[in-house]
Amino acid sequence: MAEPQTLRADARRNRDQIIAAAKTVFAERGPDVPMEEVARRAGVGVGTLYRRFPDRDTLIREVARDSFTVLLSRAREAEAEGDRGWEAFLGVLKDLPELWFTLRLTLFSPDAWAIIQGDAHALARAEEFTTVFDGLVRVGQAEGTLRSDVGTGDVLMLIALVVTGMRASSGALGATVYERVLALSLDGLRANSDAPLPGRPLTPGDLRFHD
Repeated sequence: MAEPQTLRADARRNRDQIIAAAKTVFAERGPDVPMEEVARRAGVGVGTLYRRFPDRDTLIREVARDSFTVLLSRAREAEAEGDRGWEAFLGVLKDLPELWFTLRLTLFSPDAWAIIQGDAHALARAEEFTTVFDGLVRVGQAEGTLRSDVGTGDVLMLIALVVTGMRASSGALGATVYERVLALSLDGLRANSDAPLPGRPLTPGDLRFHD
């Protein structure tokens, strides 16, 4: 009886390792990275990867589901902070591979976004996340810490540009660079400037891909 349980535990561990590796690799290099590289990063054989995820579309769908679930959980935790919700959410932006991955795939990879759109589970999580995140943006504006002339789409696009505009790097320096650039960028969203922005605030709908 113990052997099947051990196999199930091993299978779960392999799956978790593959998903974690895929988040990192996709965020660094995009969803077209060779599957062999995902397996290498996960520390598993290519055969193990394909047994768990028979093709790239399946892997993208599963990683998107996992990422949106994590993001939604973090956003709801911040939402529970009430009037401090926006500041609380800023705290979870550091070293959050789920955000790197989802923004890169949904905003800058039409093919990957088309795969995600075809998965009702992942799409529902994405919709929930943007709804909660939009509420956090409004909290920040209501408390006077966030510019009143920005929208949720502006914030998400800014973070996405920070992530994709940086050269992938590893180690302590890479994390430090990300945190510093993100902090400098987010500081521009604070309600401490009288200079108006051009155009209109972006909404989450402005950032979605359409056929």
